[in-house]
Amino acid sequence: MEILIVKDSISKDSLRTIAKGQFGNLVKVVVDVGQGIMAIGGELHADEEVVLSEKEHSKRENTWGINIYPDKDGDGMIEFDSMINLKPAYGNRSRGVEDVAIQEKIKNIVRKLVV
Repeated sequence: MEILIVKDSISKDSLRTIAKGQFGNLVKVVVDVGQGIMAIGGELHADEEVVLSEKEHSKRENTWGINIYPDKDGDGMIEFDSMINLKPAYGNRSRGVEDVAIQEKIKNIVRKLVV
């Protein structure tokens, strides 16, 4: 599947369609907290991160991998888990997103873009 860059919005129905074509109940997403955009549809978060870097000039310190579960609601639809989140140079030493402020930025971007 082609990796989509979401700048305006994407529907939950579109996310469900992407999920069914890939992992069943989830969509891998990379959020750029600096620009407030997301990349969706890659097999790996790393693929989406590369697309954001090349096409949108995203910086590594601003890109965070999450999984979205389109059949869930609110913050329950977001899972902070990705290998790209291992960023010791930026203070993140796990697959999760340890900084609560960054988590909130991600949640706000997802709330804005997923309709």
